Amino acid sequence: MDTNSIQVLKPHYRVDECLAAIRECLEVGWTGLGFKTTEFEEAWKTYTGLPHAHFLSSATAGLHLAVRILKDAYGWEEGDEIITTPLTFVSTNHAILYERLFPVFADVHPDSLCLDPESIKQRITTRTRAVMYVGVGGNPGQLEEVRALCKKHNLKLILDAAHMAGTKVYHYPDHRHVGPEADVTVFSFQSVKNLPTADGGMICFQDAEFDAKARKLSWLGIDKDTFLRSEQSGSYKWKYDVPEVGFKYHGNSIMAAMGLVGLKYLDEDNQRRGEIFQQYYGELHDTTGVRVVNYPAGSQQSRHLCQLVVERRDQVLLALNNKNIYPGVHYIDNTFYRMYRHAMNTCPVAHDLSNKLMTLPIHLGVTDEEALFVANSIKGIIHELST
Repeated sequence: MDTNSIQVLKPHYRVDECLAAIRECLEVGWTGLGFKTTEFEEAWKTYTGLPHAHFLSSATAGLHLAVRILKDAYGWEEGDEIITTPLTFVSTNHAILYERLFPVFADVHPDSLCLDPESIKQRITTRTRAVMYVGVGGNPGQLEEVRALCKKHNLKLILDAAHMAGTKVYHYPDHRHVGPEADVTVFSFQSVKNLPTADGGMICFQDAEFDAKARKLSWLGIDKDTFLRSEQSGSYKWKYDVPEVGFKYHGNSIMAAMGLVGLKYLDEDNQRRGEIFQQYYGELHDTTGVRVVNYPAGSQQSRHLCQLVVERRDQVLLALNNKNIYPGVHYIDNTFYRMYRHAMNTCPVAHDLSNKLMTLPIHLGVTDEEALFVANSIKGIIHELST
């Protein structure tokens, strides 16, 4: 088969609709905080059923705010511990370090790649304050068990839902979207995510006071944003207070406009990702030397990633590259990095998987023909390596 380069991640935009939405911002003359960001927040609350949502410049900013606000509210001290996963993008764990808290790494469950509740139990100490749970690839994994564990030990639950836009759990009475399990949930709308803008994130607190504080801290600690000062009075009011030092973390209307377009198609797009996943699974699930990371029954996943556990992974990757197929790796065990090396060799499952994980292309640009080509290429390569 003659094929163009097949990349692991690739953004997909409804260009004409996005441009029309952006044009509205330009014509109104409001591209910053407010206007479309407010509209996107309301739409996201309607879609997820979450009580609060604040649009930010990135999910990383959201994770930092989540840690900062909980730390301030509950009097956490420097060096207090948050249990987290080593199998994630570094932004998850950097957010803990930003606030001078200590990341304690628990191991992951081999089936879901998410935190293993049994490993969390072993890490809880008198200084543990929270659990940072990552829904890798959109997989809820053992989230319900972790929620119960946090409740039992009076720990806060921070859900890094960067991959989970559109993940719903069916055993809830209303088949609701993930998020209500946690004290705070953070979503990502970065360009290669399921709901893509150029970049952006949403922080969703359960507590209204924390939501209000997030809005102040994301706009440098200012007590009223410019849009509200203009909208509520009908004319621009210059006076405001700055009760605390904050950050420039708020989102803007250009990105929110793109998010509003993408949200209309999120379920449809996730369904297509699921079809590509099933094609890979059907071709590869019984291939010796390969395990497709599957998802639990009773849930609808975003299918942000299609991950394989592959023996001789690096050789397989190189051989695929020679066929113009470029899979990814999600993720490298964070304890390999200097700032987290204190936990090296404490999470054997994550360490082992880090050397075997491979992410297949599952974005909306992948055709059925390309997915079959990728799967058959993997089978052929593994057969060659084993003979």
